[in-house]
Amino acid sequence: MSLISHFECSRCQTVVPPSSEAPTVCPKCAGTLYVRYDLSAAKGIEARDRIGTTVQDRQWSGMWRYRDVLPTVEPVTLGEGWTPMLPSRRYANVFLKEEGANPTGTFKARGLAMAISMLRSYGIKKVAVPSAGNAGGAVAAYAAAAGIEAHIFMPKDVPLANQVECVAYGAHMTLVDGLISDCARIVGERKASEGWFDLSTLKEPFRVEGKKTMGYELVEQLGWEYPDAVFYPTGGGVGLIGMWKAFEEMEELGWVTGKRPKMIAVQAAGCAPVAKAYDEGADVSVMFQNAATFASGLRVPKPYGDYIILDDVRKSGGTVVARTDEELLVSLRDWAEHEGILLSPEGAASTAAYDHLIGTGFLKPSDRVVLFNTGSGNKYTDVLAQALGLTNGD
Repeated sequence: MSLISHFECSRCQTVVPPSSEAPTVCPKCAGTLYVRYDLSAAKGIEARDRIGTTVQDRQWSGMWRYRDVLPTVEPVTLGEGWTPMLPSRRYANVFLKEEGANPTGTFKARGLAMAISMLRSYGIKKVAVPSAGNAGGAVAAYAAAAGIEAHIFMPKDVPLANQVECVAYGAHMTLVDGLISDCARIVGERKASEGWFDLSTLKEPFRVEGKKTMGYELVEQLGWEYPDAVFYPTGGGVGLIGMWKAFEEMEELGWVTGKRPKMIAVQAAGCAPVAKAYDEGADVSVMFQNAATFASGLRVPKPYGDYIILDDVRKSGGTVVARTDEELLVSLRDWAEHEGILLSPEGAASTAAYDHLIGTGFLKPSDRVVLFNTGSGNKYTDVLAQALGLTNGD
């Protein structure tokens, strides 16, 4: 694993040296901090080809195979990462990255495995997090594995599976009559008096490090070649931000060549702050009013890292797409019936967005693309049953 050389602010580029205290945000502008390493020992094809060959790789498996580009820490692992890259049965150049195969059934396991591992190493005893649902379940699981007390704040209408997870893992769960932004306000108001470490999206640097492993994985699984485009359901956007960081690191290391993929940030039309900002040419989003979508993970009315998402998308030559809940449901059923994959509503946003961009000509059928299904549809059975008009009994 790699020693952290420093932290760098994503907004003002302030350099923050490592210390014995767990880092949060930039002390000057409150921007998100990136972890920076001395990567000299991992440079070159030989170092790349050692991945997956050691005893430690076989012991830890999953995303920890990339330990040469991750912080030095003893992992709190439940087997996260190295999820399947499934070729579509209908579209020759389409691959689905199935993040539902992670522990707790979503991509959130990656970021929280890394964050909880690091926080345990810093001696943190209590964490709190606002969540749209799946992050809460992952925090509860990894905190339980690490012996850390977890406080989860979620909207009261999150899928039932998320609530069950939090209770079963022994977390302190609070259901809030509001959105994730309301949950974040409560955490912010109480964290100092309660002694909680705030594990909110992009308010500490290590969830990005876990999520960036998706970028390393998809490139390795495609033969160390970039795809033409990556579709990513974007609520908080940590995965998109992390993958773009991974691509920068891989190029510095000499692990990949060629043109980086177009990054396609996908939102639900009922909560599309980043899409609106992108269309208006803005550098940041504004609070999206009356946010409503059955894709609960996309119901983030103003992402903390909106400025990074917009910058990364524009640098890549990508775009931001918003599709309606009706379109998401149609695409979800299409992939279930014809591919045998039960997407999460957020994953269906990726597949619906792909159809849309093929239709507009932004992409061609010959373009090789990766669509992210960020969670198993089985975690949304109550939500999907309602959308499909199913009821118990009668």
